[in-house]
Amino acid sequence: MIGTESRRGHEGAVRMDAVEADAVRAEDARTDDAPSAKATYAATTTAIAEIVGAEAVSAEAAASGLGAEMVRLMRLFAAWTQRAGFECGAADRVLLARLVTCGRRRATDLAADVFLDLSTVSRQVRSLVDRGLVERHPDPEDRRGSLLSATEAGRAAYQSAVRRREAELTRLLEPWPTEDRTLLTRLLKRLNDDLVDSTYTSLGTGQHPVGEARQGDLHA
Repeated sequence: MIGTESRRGHEGAVRMDAVEADAVRAEDARTDDAPSAKATYAATTTAIAEIVGAEAVSAEAAASGLGAEMVRLMRLFAAWTQRAGFECGAADRVLLARLVTCGRRRATDLAADVFLDLSTVSRQVRSLVDRGLVERHPDPEDRRGSLLSATEAGRAAYQSAVRRREAELTRLLEPWPTEDRTLLTRLLKRLNDDLVDSTYTSLGTGQHPVGEARQGDLHA
C-alpha cells in the first residue's frame, strides 16, 4: 500500500507532468501566434511553482501564515478607515448592513444575525440611535419590545462607506491580473463560508439555515 506522503508525492508528480507537458507544447508552438504561446508557457511555469509550494505547506503552516496576514489586513484596514474619517465604524456597518438590506429587525434577531451577544448589540444600537442613524418602532407583536430600522441618514452613511471602500479596493486591485483578483475573491469567500458554518456548529445550531443569507453575505 502506498503511504500518505508517497501518495501525495505521486499525485504531485502527475500534476507536474501534466503542467510541464503543456509548457513544452506552448514553447514548441512556433506559429504566428507566438505571443499567445509565450503567455501559455509563462502561466504553466507559474502553475509548476505553485504546485511545488503547495506540496510543502501543511494546514498548520498555512494557518500560521494566514493568521498573521489576516491580523495585518485588519490593522491596515482599521488605520485606513480612521484616516479616511468614516462616519461609520466596522461595528456600525455590520449592523447597518443588516438593517439596510433586511429591513426592520428586533435587537435579538440582529444579535443572532451577526453572531454577537445581545448586550453588545444593544450598546451599539443605542449609539446608532443617538447619532440618528437608526430609529426604533413599536413592535406590533410585542408591546414591550421595538423594531429597529436604518434612517435615511443611516442608509446614506452606510452606502457612502461601501462606495469609498470599494473605490480604494478598486485602486489597489487594478494592477492585478484578472485571474488573481478572481482567485482572491473566491478563496476569501470560501474561508468566510467555512467560518460561518463553523460558528453555527459551535453554537449548537448546525450549519446556517437553508435559504437564509450567511452572515457576511450582506456587505458590511
